[in-house]
Formats: sequence, structure tokens, C-alpha cells
Amino acid sequence: MSAQQYQPSDLSDVTVSVDGDDTVVTFPRTLPYPVDQVWAAVTDPEMLAQWSPYTADRDLSSVGEAVIIMLSEDGSPDMSLPVSVRVAEEARRLEHEWGPDELIWELSPVEGGTHVVLTQRSRAEGMASALAAGWHLCFDVLDALLAGSPFGPVVGAKAREYGWDDLNARYARQLGIGESEVW
Repeated sequence: MSAQQYQPSDLSDVTVSVDGDDTVVTFPRTLPYPVDQVWAAVTDPEMLAQWSPYTADRDLSSVGEAVIIMLSEDGSPDMSLPVSVRVAEEARRLEHEWGPDELIWELSPVEGGTHVVLTQRSRAEGMASALAAGWHLCFDVLDALLAGSPFGPVVGAKAREYGWDDLNARYARQLGIGESEVW
């Protein structure tokens, strides 16, 4: 799907809190797919590379060391980060590092699909609306992938073509915070 054809989904009920030095952004989203499909999308390196800003050197569905490979705008490997998968409860919960941050994926089956709650603990101050905007785009790309119409990933400056600036502004207003400044 081209940027001109893409229409972002409605904003999610994102929350932001502060825990010590960490900004905690919680991003909920319900996807109309079975929990095992969504679990595969957040753990399988080949699937990750089709919708997220990273992939991995191994399946993330088991505890242990791994390498996260950040992707460039064209989807090629850009930078590698050693990480640790701390929790991997199949089709329920995944916790792993993402550079200095932590990602926690919680999946729950609901009627007609899967409710996903993604929590990102970040040391980056002032980035809450940027994180929300970025994950919003990622979840839209994931939804299209699971629907059989892949068009991603949408990474880096390419996100601006897909409405990242507007999403950043809208999430900032929704959260009652200043817009994140990235570029």
C-alpha cells in the first residue's frame, strides 16, 4: 500500500506514566486475528521484518540471549543490539530488551481476535507521543500483513510519508503532553 492509499486507524487508548527515570508508554490494540497468529508475528524473525522496525537473529518465543536487528527504511539490516528475552509465555506474554528500553507484549484472546497490550519502558525523555505514533503505524502494518495485504515495514523518515507527524501531534493532544521532536 502506498503512503497515498494508507489511512491510519483510529487512535488507541495509549497511556503514559513515569516510573523513576523511565517513561512508560502502554499501547493497547485489538486485532481481528487468533492469538497464535499474533504471537507468531511478534516472535518470528521473518514476520517481524515485515511489519516492525526490527527483526531478530532467532525466534523470540524462548527465554535467552538474542540479537535485535534494527531495519533501515528499505528493510535492510541497519544496526544490531544484543538483548535478553526474559519472559516468553507462549501466546500470552513476551518481555525483552530493545536497546536500553524494554518491550512487554501481553496477548489475550477476545471474541473475534486478540487484545494486545504493548508496554515500552523507555529512558528517552519527551518521546511518548513519538513512541505512540510509531507503534500505531507498526500495528496498522501488522494488521495489513495478517489480513494478507502486506506493505511494510514503515521505518525511519519513511514514516512521515504515512502520517507520522499527524499521529505524533494527535497522540500528544490526547495525552495532554508536548509533541515529541524527532527530526
